[in-house]
Amino acid sequence: MSTTQAISASTASVSFEPNTTWTPSKGMVGMTCLIIAESAIFTIFVVAYLFYLGKSLSGPAPREVLELPIVNTICLLSSSVTITFALRSLRNGEIRRFGYWWLATIALGAYFLFGTGREWHRLISEKGLTLQTNLFGTTFYSLVGLHASHVVVGLMALLIVMAFAVAGRVKKEHAERAEVLALYWHFVDTVWIVVFTVVYIIGR
Repeated sequence: MSTTQAISASTASVSFEPNTTWTPSKGMVGMTCLIIAESAIFTIFVVAYLFYLGKSLSGPAPREVLELPIVNTICLLSSSVTITFALRSLRNGEIRRFGYWWLATIALGAYFLFGTGREWHRLISEKGLTLQTNLFGTTFYSLVGLHASHVVVGLMALLIVMAFAVAGRVKKEHAERAEVLALYWHFVDTVWIVVFTVVYIIGR
């Protein structure tokens, strides 16, 4: 057999069909699309907050009533760490450890909501800042409230998974589904960094 014939034979045996063994997770694709849409909504609210910043005709002003929510921020950002450890444990088949880290994530998120509620109570009862007070009050509660509502949705989803875990229904093969929810939670935490920067750093 000549060299040309050998090359032709070896080439003929090679398949040039595309590799179809991997396809993106439908859950991850769906969550990514949701996050893109939600990011657009948050962008509108952030732009509105910045646009109306300093344009209130009456007080109080942000610097007069806002305090840096340091503990709240630490708790929420730490929850991204705990949910990452939870996923790692689930992938390794360590279901009990997964439950501990997942529960820690829920506790941190719940404390963040508690802190937000406490801040709103102080602003309303002590500082007299409501939605109707001025433009600052309207945009503040709208933006921070939008984020808080997403935290509530995330916590509800985390609690459902926790209930399944307690019932022994969460297994190693469910790690991909948990990753979809974790992606949403990371999104909520990332948005808070933006909200914190805009409202409590730039806005003051």
